[in-house]
Amino acid sequence: MGVKDFFMRKMLEKQLKDLPPDQRDKMIAVITENPEFFQKIAEEIKAAQAKGKDQMAATMEVMRKHQGELQKIMGANR
Repeated sequence: MGVKDFFMRKMLEKQLKDLPPDQRDKMIAVITENPEFFQKIAEEIKAAQAKGKDQMAATMEVMRKHQGELQKIMGANR
């Protein structure tokens, strides 16, 4: 594990601290295996927020837009 991966994992653990450990580990694995996809989602959420949407509305809009891709990624990591 490189330094970048270590810091990403620590940041994700902090962000996902309220999830049960098994779900948290699964989410971290999915995100670290697909960093470009999740970076794209983060940028789209940020852009929607810049247009005046609150964080929850922006997140829901972007997640719905990428629902098929998310399901495929999540299904592949079961």
